[in-house]
Amino acid sequence: MRKLEDIKQIDFCKNKGLVPAVIQDAQTGKVLMMGYMNEESIRVTQEAGKVTFYSRSKERLWTKGESSANYLNLVDILVDCDEDTLLIKVNPDGPTCHTGTDTCWGENNTDQLQFLDYLTSVIQTRKNEDPEKSYAAKMFQKGINKLAQKVGEEAVELVIEAKDNNDDLFKNEAADLLFHYMMLLEAKGFELKDVISVLQERHN
Repeated sequence: MRKLEDIKQIDFCKNKGLVPAVIQDAQTGKVLMMGYMNEESIRVTQEAGKVTFYSRSKERLWTKGESSANYLNLVDILVDCDEDTLLIKVNPDGPTCHTGTDTCWGENNTDQLQFLDYLTSVIQTRKNEDPEKSYAAKMFQKGINKLAQKVGEEAVELVIEAKDNNDDLFKNEAADLLFHYMMLLEAKGFELKDVISVLQERHN
C-alpha cells in the first residue's frame, strides 16, 4: 500500500471507470464497508473530507451519511500494488451500515488497543504543528530533558493515586503517563511497537 498522491496513479480501466474502495476505521483498524468510486467521487471525497462513492444502482455520486448523518470523515487514501483498489481510512460518525450496525459485516467496532496506533500518528503530526496551538508541539519544543522530566512527574502522580481509592483519578493519571511516555518515545525516534518487540523477545 502507498499513499494516494495523484488520481492519475489509479487504474480505472479494469472495471469501467470504477475501483473498489475498502473503508477502514483509522482508530480501530476495523473494516467498515466496501463501495465503488470513480474519479469524480474521489475528488469530491478529497475536497469535502467526507467519503463519497459512485452508486451503481442509483447511477450517481452519493456521500455516505447524506441521509443518516453517519458520515465517514476522511483520514487517508492508500492505493494497492496493482493501483486498482483503494484503502480509505476514516473516522466514522456513528454506525456505518444502513442496518444500524457498526460495520456491514455486523462486527462491533470496539478494538480500543488499535487506538494506540492512531494516537501514535496523531503525536507524529502534532510534533510539527504550531506550539501555540498544540500542547504536544509545545512539549516537543521544550526538548528531550523536559519531556523526560514530565514522564517522571506523571509516574509519581500515578503512584500516589494508586495508594488511594479513587478509580477515576487513577485511570486519568495512567492515561496522562501513557500519553507523555508515547511522546518521549517519539522524541527518541521510537514507537510503542518497538517496546512491544522487546517484550515479545523476552517472552520467547
